Amino acid sequence: MPDTNPSPRRLQYLAQRRRARRAVRIWQIALLLALFGIWELSCRIGWSDGFLISCPSRMAATFCNLWADGSLLRHIGVSCLETVAGFTIGTLLGTAVAVAMWWWPALSRVLDPYLVVLNALPKTALGPIFIVWMGAGIGSIIIMTVAISVIVTILNMYQGFLGTDPEKIRLMRTLGASRHQILWMLVFPANYPTLFNTLKVNVGLSWVGVIMGEFLVSRAGLGYLIVYGSQVFNMDLVMTSVLLLAVAAVVMYRLVLVLEKILHRHWGLAG
Repeated sequence: MPDTNPSPRRLQYLAQRRRARRAVRIWQIALLLALFGIWELSCRIGWSDGFLISCPSRMAATFCNLWADGSLLRHIGVSCLETVAGFTIGTLLGTAVAVAMWWWPALSRVLDPYLVVLNALPKTALGPIFIVWMGAGIGSIIIMTVAISVIVTILNMYQGFLGTDPEKIRLMRTLGASRHQILWMLVFPANYPTLFNTLKVNVGLSWVGVIMGEFLVSRAGLGYLIVYGSQVFNMDLVMTSVLLLAVAAVVMYRLVLVLEKILHRHWGLAG
């Protein structure tokens, strides 16, 4: 049960932690503002060429123009839809394969060399193949995103399953637990940190897959804006799209952290 009457020393400790977190947040914001301020100032006084590297004011104007013509939300929505779809499919499929490999050790021995080759293979080489198979549309971009994230998920989750405490597994077997019970009552809960570490990695990998796919074939999305801007030498559009991409990736990463806290609280109470 929570402590309803914390001691003065405990209250002092909590206050120090809050102050430390607040100071870190302030320094983070100050650093970001300083970087944008120096960037803007360098363009204003002629240290850098705003036409080549853009600047915050020009990016803000480009953002407003995209918002005004109604295309901003469409491009962001398309990229987010592709990323979430690829992220979800890659994570679920990779976890399912890892469970199957743990359940049937012979399957892991069969798949091991193929997983090594697929993990080492540059996924950009598969892009044209996916385009031929799936067509020049969202499907090929999602498949490329899945191809990038699924192998990492399989390898990470399978290694986590193998690292489960063998003494606990032996104890459950002694008590008559079935393999299904060992998996869902011990192995999977024990790899909660591995699962969410994999999810955090997959956020970045999924965005990489989407942008790579949009570079090759797309009619909308942040990757499309980056390619189009570079083709017409509109660096304001390119830099604005990159900044929006960074913000979208951070938001998705934060959502994973929120989900981790919710499940950790739930599983902690359950335990």
